[in-house]
Amino acid sequence: MNAVKKLTLLAALVALPYASAVAADYTIIIKDHKFTPAELKLPAGEKHKLIVKNEDATPEEFESHDMKREKIVAGNSQITVNVGPLKAGTYKYFGEFNQATAQGVIIAE
Repeated sequence: MNAVKKLTLLAALVALPYASAVAADYTIIIKDHKFTPAELKLPAGEKHKLIVKNEDATPEEFESHDMKREKIVAGNSQITVNVGPLKAGTYKYFGEFNQATAQGVIIAE
């Protein structure tokens, strides 16, 4: 086996565990100062990538004391929030700037 093939194989083997490290991407939309979906079910025991898209013109904050996450989402933009692995249970999140309406929950099962 030549050196290039060995390096390619080695790179593939090193990357393999990381390819399955995050189970899937899930999208949460902020529109009219509300999160959609307001309830998101995820598999427990896995890492997840949340794409939080803010379709409002004003900024919002994705905050969760349960998941220890806090990130500002500028108006008309998006962020990525990595969570997990989560134990089975319920994890609340909210929008700091519009707490009366921007509420959501992740259910890990």
